[in-house]
Amino acid sequence: CSHKSLSDNIYAYALSKTLTKVSSPATVGLYSSCQDRLDVILDQMGVYTNRESLRIEQKSDKSAKLSVKHLLLLIVRLVFFAPVWTMENQNRHNVRFLYVNFSAWHFAGSDMLWAGIAIRLFHAMQVNFGKLPLAFYRVTQYDEEDEVKEKEVKDTLDNWTYKMVLGCPLWSVLVCIIVIPVVLLVVFFVWGFPEVQSPQKNETEVTKVDLLEGAIFISLGIPAATGLRFAIQMANSLVFSQAHNIKKGMDNERLSKQLGFMNEVRKEIWFLTQFIKFMEVFEKRRIRIVLKITNLDRCSPKKIVAVLGAINILLSDEESPVLSILAVNPTVLLEKVKFAESSICKEDRAHGLLNRIVTLAFTVPTMSQNLKHKLFHSLNNTPGFSEDSPLRWNRHRRKTSVIEPIVLAIGESTESIVDTIEMKEDELEKMVLTILSKGEKKLNKYMLDDAISMKRTISSVWVTVIIMKLLKKEFPDPEDTAAWVVLANQWPCRFGWILQCVEDEKQRAAIDQQKASHDDSKTLWQVFSQSREELYVMRTNIEDLLEQDGDPEVFEALLKDDEFEFTIKNLEIFQVGMVNLDQSIRRELAFIRGTCRLEDSGWMRNIAPLPVTSLIKMTTDDICEEMERMKLDSTYRETVKKHKLNGSALVFGDTEDLKVLLGMTFGEWTTFKLHFLSFLSPSSHSTRTCYPYLPKHTCPSSSSV
Repeated sequence: CSHKSLSDNIYAYALSKTLTKVSSPATVGLYSSCQDRLDVILDQMGVYTNRESLRIEQKSDKSAKLSVKHLLLLIVRLVFFAPVWTMENQNRHNVRFLYVNFSAWHFAGSDMLWAGIAIRLFHAMQVNFGKLPLAFYRVTQYDEEDEVKEKEVKDTLDNWTYKMVLGCPLWSVLVCIIVIPVVLLVVFFVWGFPEVQSPQKNETEVTKVDLLEGAIFISLGIPAATGLRFAIQMANSLVFSQAHNIKKGMDNERLSKQLGFMNEVRKEIWFLTQFIKFMEVFEKRRIRIVLKITNLDRCSPKKIVAVLGAINILLSDEESPVLSILAVNPTVLLEKVKFAESSICKEDRAHGLLNRIVTLAFTVPTMSQNLKHKLFHSLNNTPGFSEDSPLRWNRHRRKTSVIEPIVLAIGESTESIVDTIEMKEDELEKMVLTILSKGEKKLNKYMLDDAISMKRTISSVWVTVIIMKLLKKEFPDPEDTAAWVVLANQWPCRFGWILQCVEDEKQRAAIDQQKASHDDSKTLWQVFSQSREELYVMRTNIEDLLEQDGDPEVFEALLKDDEFEFTIKNLEIFQVGMVNLDQSIRRELAFIRGTCRLEDSGWMRNIAPLPVTSLIKMTTDDICEEMERMKLDSTYRETVKKHKLNGSALVFGDTEDLKVLLGMTFGEWTTFKLHFLSFLSPSSHSTRTCYPYLPKHTCPSSSSV
């Protein structure tokens, strides 16, 4: 696969490969503004994860295959045996993935959208394992009290143990219950029944029939009652499934409003978790449920928050086998969450809520020019395609939707990309483990002390290394990968700000037609130092973004750490595999900074107002050059030099004091103010729209951002 034209297949492969390495439960935030690209990546992930599972299984012990023989063996295990949790069966490498599609839009009419997740999970389990094993497990294995018992992992090679009744194996008790009545009946019929003497003299009554009935009742009564109870429980489990019970509770308005209803749903989710763990021991492999949540950004804010809460509560049990993939447009989702009623504290706000839930953020990079070219021509040459085509969201008729051109545009087939991967599994795993172990030693003082952040770092390193390997990109020191991942994970706003500043500088050079070579050796600390005053000015408009960052001092210490090469050159390398940074943050920063106006090449050179992003960074000499170009009198330039007026002084200084200091005529002052100080004028709508946050005559009391 050529690194010159990025393919969505690469991202699908890298993400599916990472899913086989991360521990469950985990939530992947798959972000893109194009729903069709998300659908393509999700479909390709299914192919790659199955292929990866098969490859792992071929290298390890063979798993139990689904057949009539194994179904009978499963029933025997369910009835007579109990699984033993051992170090071996808890750390197997081979894995089986089960896919559950949850389109939130299909359940949007319900007041309890989160309950739809549970219903979809139950249906998927019935399809993959069948109703009979689930019913057998509920009757023979499931015990609600196990939830509060501590799970014991034994150091043994035995995966199964007999169920015990009164100190005897259950199978032996069952054999006795069946054999003893048979033996009694044989004895009675062969040797005859004893004659009973009547209490009255000279009268005897042979009560053989009564004795036979009594013997049969005694010998078969208990097993018959037990069998009847078992049959009733099995019938109840088969007829009234978990999904049926939840739907019944949802339809009952009085019950659904009770606090205990969600607890009942949680118990059912825990039942599925325990069944999966039982099947893991039986099949001799890990089983992971991949829950693909789509179209959530099309629902109302209240329901979006409810689903995110369900993911956080119902699917985040430490033993849960669920890997959730939240495929959404992050910009739309975040804007809707901001208007949700429950967003009352920092942790419940849009970005904070996602950070608490998502353990791996995967932002699909924007299309390259070559890929957009292919997609445009594929769409143009697709028969029957129109902008208003209702087939966009119809999975049953997807072949005629816009997804097909996207598949054609990304080029490589599923088979070709896998065949062209030039990396060995053992070599890749060794590299990632080395990066993580050595990176942890260097980054220990910079990393957060919570488990979610650490899991996010581990997962991000895996997916970043895989993408960079596929694209044949590598840092001069590969061990620096972890440091770049930590920067993007723990300080998304400040790191996104640096990215935007670097991009704006390149755009400005292109607009101004500057042919001077770009300084790739410039450090990120230098970029941040030169633009931190501008970031400080913007702080009131990006408070919710800055809240997502960790300690500012730790960020600066990491940027200045000589052990890592945080340069623009290495930044360009990292951006190829940088999928863990939410690009919606960067887009918001770009909008506020006024990047949209950079395309107007003549705007910056005329007397038109200077953007504050440029003004605040200007030195005294830059101010004088601008004034000379504007043909203002040289005495004014001398005044500027004498009083060392730079861009920051013009932005934060008092306008009236500046007017008196320069001593300009009314016409000259009007020209000067229009060019340098238009951001303070209410009449300048374009500038005030982009920079409504600027203080009119206030000076900052602190320079810390």
